Formats: sequence, C-alpha cells, structure tokens
Amino acid sequence: YSFCKKASDTMSKINVELLRKAVDNILLYSQGKEVTVEGKKVKGKVRKFTESIELQITLKNYDPQRDKRFSGTFKLPTVPRPNLKICLLGNAVHCEKAEALGMDKMSVEDLKKFNKNKKIIKKFAKKYDAFLASDTLIKQIPRLLGPGLTKAGKFPTLVGPSDDIQDKADTVRATIKFQMKKVMCLNVAVANVKQTKEEIALNIQLAANFLASLLKKNWQNISVMYVKSTMGPVQQIFY
Repeated sequence: YSFCKKASDTMSKINVELLRKAVDNILLYSQGKEVTVEGKKVKGKVRKFTESIELQITLKNYDPQRDKRFSGTFKLPTVPRPNLKICLLGNAVHCEKAEALGMDKMSVEDLKKFNKNKKIIKKFAKKYDAFLASDTLIKQIPRLLGPGLTKAGKFPTLVGPSDDIQDKADTVRATIKFQMKKVMCLNVAVANVKQTKEEIALNIQLAANFLASLLKKNWQNISVMYVKSTMGPVQQIFY
C-alpha cells in the first residue's frame, strides 16, 4: 500500500487506513469469512460470479439545477469489469479480427436489417455494455441506427485501421465515467474481487481523485464516499 500514502499526501483526502481496512473487509467477505463493519460482525459468502467493487459518492454544496453539470472519463490502470459485453460495428477487416477474438460483431449489412426500427435498436443497445466501430463506419451510425446508441450513452469508440481491437476493448473495459445528472449521488464500478489489494486500492484512489478534480470545489464538494462489493456491506472511506 505504499503508493496510497504517496497519493494521499499529494492529492487524495481519503484516509489510507480506512481504505486499507475496507479493501481487506471486501476481499475477506467475498471469500466467505467473517468481517467487522461499524462494530457489527457479518459473515461473508462465496458467490458464483466475480463481484465488482463500486465507489459510491454523495456530493454537497452542489446544485444540479444551477451548477454546470460535469462529465469525464478516466482510464484505470487495471480493468474493473473484465466481463463487460462489447460489440464491434465494423468493416470486413475489423469484423474478421473480432471474430478471431471471439467478440460479437455487426457489419453494415447487419445494421441495415434493423430497418431503423426504434424498438429493435433499443433492445440491441441494451444487450451490450459498450460498442466499438470502424473509422469507415462511424459516420454512418446515426443514419443507420438513429440516435439510439447516443441516447443509451453508448456511442461507439473509434477503431482506426492500425488499431488493435483487443487493446481498444481493454481500454473501454478499463475506462470509467462520472457524469452529473439530476441527483447528488454517483456510483461507478472501479474494481473487482479477483484483483489484488494493491490494484483495488489504487483504482479507488485514482477514481476518487479524478472525480474531485471534476468538481468546482474539489474535495469540498464531496460529502461522503463509500465502497461496496456487489453482495457485500457498504463501507465508508471518506467523511
């Protein structure tokens, strides 16, 4: 955890000991062990899936109606959601490469079959967490699919002719997004229980620092911050 101390001295207001304890508890709980959270003992349970770890934030001194809404993306050093479902909308070359990687793909001809049907496009957008698109195809997407993917917040990431599709997919899986909407609470998956303590703590620190950098008064706009695994108890790391 040495990196935490360094990061916390310069940028972060998160207490390193609190963070360390929270990460330890998350991992022990996911392994079916007993942990103590806020003075209470809770027994963990091993799940049949990889639990993700969320950072949950409540803002303060912020007016969603009047203050400028913020939005920002940040690439974490390790992938928080390795199972993110991605589909490539590609030209022939990219579709071939995607197939070799076992990635879902759609060609222009496939997209034309949707016939601009809003219901079908909505269902298609819902099926995947994110999309990639060939540079030759990306301009045609609004014409082929209308505003469906944009409305769902899933407009594709561009894949250039020399880009590696696997690298692009990994970048998408490692990228988190903070976007201010009408509520004062934000939550984003920043890690998973298969990662090491160090990887989890670093991802949490960097995500928190990045969010603070987007806010008008930085850390003064953050009221509380929690971390939580999918099935585990909520743990406060910032007061």
